[in-house]
Amino acid sequence: MTNERLWAPWRLEYVADPKEETVTGCFLCRSRDSSNDKDNLVVARGERSLVVLNRFPYNNGHLLVVPAEHKAELGDLDDAELLDCQQWLQRCVAALTKVMTPDGFNVGLNLGHAAGAGLPGHLHWHIVPRWKGDLNFMPVLGDTKVIPQSLEALYELLSPELISTIGS
Repeated sequence: MTNERLWAPWRLEYVADPKEETVTGCFLCRSRDSSNDKDNLVVARGERSLVVLNRFPYNNGHLLVVPAEHKAELGDLDDAELLDCQQWLQRCVAALTKVMTPDGFNVGLNLGHAAGAGLPGHLHWHIVPRWKGDLNFMPVLGDTKVIPQSLEALYELLSPELISTIGS
């Protein structure tokens, strides 16, 4: 086997940054409270929720739909919060379909640390666009996932599309 290298310097932020437990507060709440949406990758805000680009995506276009209030369980959401989040899930799938033309989606949430929740204290849904053949040899042979688009480019593409859906 040859000693090949895949340079991915943007991953250094994930490796070098302190993990959420060592940082004061919840990154989703910090994003909610900040007015700098672009730096926080907030692509849209609803009445009771927000949509955030996943900073460490499973696939290109990976979004998080987040209730604005810091709540850990589905049962903690009132009807209005739940409806707002579900409506944003619909809008996000429609916007991603329009601007990225994926072949399908994985949509879901991880409830609790044992279920894979990286931030178990603040409920959030994942929307992951999928394309036929998007899994190639890299994850199998190199334990590496290739994301072909920068978060900045995705933000510029998706934010106007989602903002245009507000009120519809």
